[in-house]
Amino acid sequence: MYREFFTLPCSIIRGGTSKGIYFLESSLPPAGELRDKILLAAFGSPDIRQIDGLGGANSLTSKVCIIGPSQREDADVDYTFGQVSVDKAIIDWRGNCGNLTAGVGIFAIAQNLMKVHEPETTVRIYNTNSDKIIHATYKVRDGHVLSDGDYAIPGVPGTGVKILIDFLDPAGSITGKLLPTGNTKDIIDLEEQGKFTVSIVDAGNPVVYLIPEEIGLKGTELPVEVESMPKVLKLIEDIRSVAAEMIGIVPDRAVATAKSPAYPKIGFVSVPRDYVNPEGVLIKAEEVDLVARLASMQKMHRAYMITGAISTGAAAQIPGTVVHDVISERAKNSNTLIIGNPYGPMEVVVTKEGENIRREAVYRTARKILDGSVYIPYSRIYGDQRPEL
Repeated sequence: MYREFFTLPCSIIRGGTSKGIYFLESSLPPAGELRDKILLAAFGSPDIRQIDGLGGANSLTSKVCIIGPSQREDADVDYTFGQVSVDKAIIDWRGNCGNLTAGVGIFAIAQNLMKVHEPETTVRIYNTNSDKIIHATYKVRDGHVLSDGDYAIPGVPGTGVKILIDFLDPAGSITGKLLPTGNTKDIIDLEEQGKFTVSIVDAGNPVVYLIPEEIGLKGTELPVEVESMPKVLKLIEDIRSVAAEMIGIVPDRAVATAKSPAYPKIGFVSVPRDYVNPEGVLIKAEEVDLVARLASMQKMHRAYMITGAISTGAAAQIPGTVVHDVISERAKNSNTLIIGNPYGPMEVVVTKEGENIRREAVYRTARKILDGSVYIPYSRIYGDQRPEL
């Protein structure tokens, strides 16, 4: 029988400040070229508009989550994350998205992948990308996750139910080390472009932290401002590419953008200062412990990655890092860090045992937006060799 489309069930879920497409692992072929072709076609990549797929033409909305039951005793579900490139035929499977972790339990419970306990259910999530365990705790009623509440997070309109996301033993998510180079600071020499002080900290995801003044910024710029500075964006990517080589993510900096566009992340941090967020709200210096901005996929992140916040929380606990140098005196004597992201304050709680970071917690909201099926032309997957079904 001739069929024009391959039909794939999925859910669209907003988790924190990101939006992702969630699939059951059992509905997809095993990891590899065929799975990637199917997912790229589902998202409409590569195309800067993603007009012929489910992607939102932005790194925050071009993300895939694959969920299935776990065989591990310490986990209920397995969660594999992919950063789907908007304009290239690439899915980067190396790291995790912390924001979309908030949606994993919503999807898992709706798909009956685990038992539900009322009034709260903690979903034990094994993130296959980072080989880490994450706990997400949800309010539940009549077997369903509640989403309509009174908790607000900067960068998301309205309010929702407060979800606790707890990252266990977050250090070394990709590189295996909290400080991948062994140093709290390194100097990256780009010759004619200059020398730049960086700290590279891997917790949740590896992040390269810059001093904004060294790249011609104040530190309070909003993402749209930085994206209007092509020379600065190129400089940030050049530094990130060298860092990717330094920590072994790519063998050569020259291939970092093509081979590992999403990892490491990169950003800049500065001392607490007043700034105005994209909605025109004044964020006062005394409300935050530092001001921070991150970039992903060669674009500035509109808010702040959760895994980036986990890294920033860890970096704040390490004297000598670029992050620790700029945090408030209050934060230097606390296990709580308030990050001034583009939209406003964001809290990270760090639990240490001695010098080891045992867990980091953040709060998010999340909700399901759609359940349905995506229709994918067989020609996008198989070309002229499409099978007859």
